Amino acid sequence: MASTAFTHQAAPAAAGLQTFSGDGDRKRLTGAAVKAVLRLVDAWGGSNAEGAALLGVSESTWDRIKAGKWDGTLSQDQLTRASALIGVFKGLHLLFADAMADRWPRLPNRAPVFGAKSPVEAMIEGGIPRMLETRQYIDALRGGL
Repeated sequence: MASTAFTHQAAPAAAGLQTFSGDGDRKRLTGAAVKAVLRLVDAWGGSNAEGAALLGVSESTWDRIKAGKWDGTLSQDQLTRASALIGVFKGLHLLFADAMADRWPRLPNRAPVFGAKSPVEAMIEGGIPRMLETRQYIDALRGGL
């Protein structure tokens, strides 16, 4: 009987599952993600400090991004943040048919996930986990969970 060497291989990602772990994927997705986050922070009336905190970059990097003078690549964590924020933005625009979609993230919210803070404040304070919870909360409000 032939001996077989055991080698550990990472399980292949499920079809269509985006992990943001590969350099090529991150480089390819960075431009679109940055553009979307800039637009949603502007639509939400966010400050430079809030935009930087939501994306997980320094304020000086945020300023360079806004000025179009940044040619970096977002990290896996930063792309995860961007994805969650884009999902929140899209979900709100599907949920609300008026300007409330862009006002909602700045309004104090009594839902347990926000603890009487605005969703923007809660997401900045809670980081990626709170961003993902916010996205799930919006999806649940839409009946999509």
